[in-house]
Amino acid sequence: MAGFFSRLFKVAEANAHAAVDHLEDPIKMTEQGIRDLKRNLQAAMVSLAQVKSLAIRLHKEGDDHKKRAAEYERKAMLLLKRMESGEMQAADAERLATAALEKKEDAVRLAARVNGDHQTQQRMADQLQAKVDDLKRKIARYENDLVTLRARARTASSMRKINQQLAGVDASGTVAMLEKMKHKVEEEESLAEAYDQLNDVGRSVDDDIDKALTTSSPSAAADSLAALKQKMGIATA
Repeated sequence: MAGFFSRLFKVAEANAHAAVDHLEDPIKMTEQGIRDLKRNLQAAMVSLAQVKSLAIRLHKEGDDHKKRAAEYERKAMLLLKRMESGEMQAADAERLATAALEKKEDAVRLAARVNGDHQTQQRMADQLQAKVDDLKRKIARYENDLVTLRARARTASSMRKINQQLAGVDASGTVAMLEKMKHKVEEEESLAEAYDQLNDVGRSVDDDIDKALTTSSPSAAADSLAALKQKMGIATA
């Protein structure tokens, strides 16, 4: 039986060693992987900030072109009103109004082009934002998995230490030592009893008389016996 438990402990110890060996490498790999992902996240955040910044700039530039187009149209209308009121010659007013409208068309085309660039840039920013958010979720999940993996590693390490301690216990030697102690105690008890019997054999009649006189002192039981005899009318010798 002791040999069976010894083999069992050795198997458990080997399994614990294997568990720790299989856990240590994934822990290190996961830690390194998380560090790499965090570096990637930082780089992605920088890229995202740059893309968003460009999208914001394009949006403002497009608004500026739209405002400029509206301003040129307003100026063309003012020129025509002055022509209408006689403040300007018709030829001059129409020439300048036409030039203003040409500027307006240029601004409208620029606004349309910039607006297209802005939409493209905004789509890229949205896609990059989604990737950044997904990367953040993955990092958080991997960090939680790492906590679990470390806990498993600690448990396996504790199990290994316990199994090592149990495997180091010499069960057969302990049982043998207890059996020897048991036999030794039994021998001592038997020897004491034998000496007591020898003591009784070597005792003289005088010793028996002295012992009887010493142990025959009145007792509560004797007093009770005398009282019972008196109650029953039995004469006391």
